[in-house]
Amino acid sequence: MSTMIFSRTDDTPGIHGHTRDCTGAKGSSTLAKLGEGDIVVIDAPDINRALAQKLIDAKVAGVVNTAAFTTGNVPNFGPQMLLDAGVTLVENADPALPGKTKNGKKGRLDDGKIFYGDRSIGKGEILDEDTARTRFLDAREALVDHMEALSGNTAEFVSTEAPLLIDGLGVPEVEVDMDDRKVLIVSPDPELESKLKALRYFIREYDPVLIGVDQAVDELVRHGYRPSVIIGDPELISSDNLRSGATVILPADPDGHAAGLERIQDLGVGAMTFPAATRDATDLALLLAEYHGASMVVNLGPTVDLERIFDTASAPDTPSSMLSRLKVGSRFVDSSAVAELYRVSRSGGGWLWAILGIIAAVVVIILIAGLSGSEGFVDNLVDSWNNIATKFQDLFS
Repeated sequence: MSTMIFSRTDDTPGIHGHTRDCTGAKGSSTLAKLGEGDIVVIDAPDINRALAQKLIDAKVAGVVNTAAFTTGNVPNFGPQMLLDAGVTLVENADPALPGKTKNGKKGRLDDGKIFYGDRSIGKGEILDEDTARTRFLDAREALVDHMEALSGNTAEFVSTEAPLLIDGLGVPEVEVDMDDRKVLIVSPDPELESKLKALRYFIREYDPVLIGVDQAVDELVRHGYRPSVIIGDPELISSDNLRSGATVILPADPDGHAAGLERIQDLGVGAMTFPAATRDATDLALLLAEYHGASMVVNLGPTVDLERIFDTASAPDTPSSMLSRLKVGSRFVDSSAVAELYRVSRSGGGWLWAILGIIAAVVVIILIAGLSGSEGFVDNLVDSWNNIATKFQDLFS
């Protein structure tokens, strides 16, 4: 009878396989455990070729994406690779789906829905080959147009801000000493708390100059850090922190007008303006640290990479972001790289020093025991050990 029940389950329509949640922090480890016929849940907008190849090599049967396989920003090959390999693709699935997916549990994918038994835990839209091909061609054309516009915007920004980028004209003079010191710039970031925690050993060891940007200032103070410089819109920063004694700098238009100046005046806080063609406070912070001689500039904030450059929504500030980082040059370091160095050194070096400390303590005890007494070294050591054993025996008897 049980055989008949399993047969009916297998006869239900769709793809049957073990479900795997490959989203979040544990996603990479789950990817390494994929098996043939699995139904995989991912969160990968514009899925790249490398991830697609891993899924193909694992011979998964279906991939359910909580994002779009192609957003239109880049002409990515990943979706077409998966479809050519016979993998069923479902996109724009329920954002809550990963939380309902149980790794290793037998499930079913049918008509864009994932089922456990007869219960649907989430659904999305099926991606077919024609749609994937059309999106690829449209994205390729849009990317060319976007990069041409970006090139023009970059040239315009350079022509306007060449004195600032080359000679630092307009960078405010501050009393905070950054010369040959490490500077940590903290900008608003969805992962600010975890990133800041990962930098605690770096901050403790080097005591870098802290520059807080916009609302990240309040987060810095909340975690026990006091920035020496504040750059940003005063409307985004609490009054107490603006009055903390930090040097306050307001981003300003080239004509000198700065948003939030009235609030600064009402609070009685002295502030400087930083006139530039960009209002991105993080970019201004980078230029400030570079101009004042920082030996290393660590940036805690959103990363400027190809994804951001290709993103049409970030086009207005992209030239400023690229050129400010190029100006800092070899001294620019992303906070994740610094955190990774400390994670490795603390996880490996800590155990090493602990073991060396124990060995050193044992050696000292042996030397003290062996050299104390009128007998030979070995006899003294044996007598000391017998005395310790006798005392412990008396203590517990």
